[in-house]
This record gives sequence, C-alpha cells and structure tokens, in this order.
Amino acid sequence: MAGTTDTGGRRRAPIAAINVTPLVDVMLVLLVIMMVSATYIVSQTLKVELPKTATSDGETATVAAVTITDSHALYLNKQPVSEAELSARLRGLYAEDKGMTLVVSADERADHGAVVHVLDLARVEGITSFAVNVERKTR
Repeated sequence: MAGTTDTGGRRRAPIAAINVTPLVDVMLVLLVIMMVSATYIVSQTLKVELPKTATSDGETATVAAVTITDSHALYLNKQPVSEAELSARLRGLYAEDKGMTLVVSADERADHGAVVHVLDLARVEGITSFAVNVERKTR
C-alpha cells in the first residue's frame, strides 16, 4: 500500500529537524584549508632578531613617496604636484631629515625617462637614498 512502511502500517512523520552533518563537514574542510594556507603564509616570512642598542632613539627616517602615472602626472605622498613643486617640497623634506628615503612608484607604461628625471630632481636636492616600488610577479 502506498505511503506505508513496514513499521506496522503506520505512516512516518515528516522530518522536522535540519540535518547539519553536511554543514559541519563543509566547515571542517574550510577550517583545514585556512590552517594550511596560514602556515604557508607564515613560512614565507623570515624571522629576524633585531639587535638592541643603548643609543637608539626609536625614530625612523622620513619616507617620501613619489608616484608617476602613465600620463606622466606626478604625486608626492598621494598629492598631485608639478615638477617645480616636487623639487621645492623634496628640498623642504630633506632639510627636515637628511636621512630621508625617496620611494618611487611608476606605472609600468610610464617612460623610463620620467623615472630618471624624478631621481635626478631628488639628487639635485641632496637626496641619495632611493627605493623603487614594484610588484612581485605571480608564478
């Protein structure tokens, strides 16, 4: 007879509870993936014990960030500047901190000459510490 079971001919009651077993399985898989990826991220860093000195004042050098866009627009610390303004502001920053570092970020479509020109402007103002900001290629 349709709708009956072999439990004495009585109908089964509909399932009133939600089965959470698949949910728990998925959550455990996500937890394992997160744990494995977290250990991979940590393993790519280098642990370095920095030396301690009695004379360190804890101050860090000034960092000025110059950005060159593909249209040759110049930005100093995310503020648009002209070449003359860049030169004057770099002069002022260097006067405040002789150990400052200039970080240059140039769009990959920007001319090499634009980067060299910015580095030359900085050298004229006395800045000798430079860094070039790049992105790591994915393998």
